[in-house]
Amino acid sequence: MTEMKRFAFIIFLISAGAIAAHGQNINVSAAFDSTKIFIGDQIIFTVTVDQPLNQRLMLPALRDTLCKNIEILSGPLTDTVPGKSGNIKIIQKYLITSYDSGFYQVPPVFAELKNSNGINRYYSDYSRLQVLRVRIAPPDSTAKFFDIVGPYRAPVTLGEILPWILVAAIAGVLIWYLIRYIRNRRKLKAGEVPVINPDPAHIIALRALEHLREEKLWQKGETKIYYTKLTEILRQYLEDRFNVYSLELTTDETLEMLARTGFKKEDAYMQLKTILKGADLVKFAKHKPEPSENEDHFKNSWDFVMTTKITVTESENDEENKMSEEDKA
Repeated sequence: MTEMKRFAFIIFLISAGAIAAHGQNINVSAAFDSTKIFIGDQIIFTVTVDQPLNQRLMLPALRDTLCKNIEILSGPLTDTVPGKSGNIKIIQKYLITSYDSGFYQVPPVFAELKNSNGINRYYSDYSRLQVLRVRIAPPDSTAKFFDIVGPYRAPVTLGEILPWILVAAIAGVLIWYLIRYIRNRRKLKAGEVPVINPDPAHIIALRALEHLREEKLWQKGETKIYYTKLTEILRQYLEDRFNVYSLELTTDETLEMLARTGFKKEDAYMQLKTILKGADLVKFAKHKPEPSENEDHFKNSWDFVMTTKITVTESENDEENKMSEEDKA
């Protein structure tokens, strides 16, 4: 009988040790992100349960407040991560704040384990938090009244100032046009009449082409300058004749704008395209054309103007015929 009692006692000690060892694998902790905050600041309060994987512990959710004057704004946000030695960690996060200064001690948080022996609770330590006042007045402020502190001014964003930038830009353009208009009005009052060339577009272009021929630029080896002036004459003609403002456009853009005016892509169009493309090769690709090619581009330019000109009066025909005779000579 004595041996049986001794054996039972040994079994009890082993079981108690196992239960105690099993209980030591469960750990509950609670802490704030910071131990000090100012009134109204928001920080995270974290509850962590480190437990064996096969245990099912109940972690009661906290509501409204952690303790007096420490309010819960949101939470809990729960997450589970692997722990050490086959354990897992259950993590709950709460967003908290306080509007009263002082030292606060939050009571321990617990987790419950229900088994055949009843309910076991595992507690964390106390959590401490100090809430500080913002020092906006001297320590002896109780003896004097101070104004209420004004609201905090948020930084200005780009979205807030962009409308004002656009308004300023539009106003600047309007002022520039107004100044230009006033100056033009003053010139007219002073008798300065703007000079307007009465000649039609093709007469101006033919006269410029004739002047270019007399300069004999490509004959002097100044081929690039020759083609630059040749294309400028044609582009100015397109502006005067078809309202295609091509002096600042590329060759492709010029041809596209000309087509938009209703200009048909026929012989004259292809003639102009050949001239402009050939000039681009000389100006930008360092192409060295033969003398016959230079003469062909000049002749094609002359023919393009003559083909696309507006019907002219008899006096203008006389000037054209004179130019044509000089060209033949």
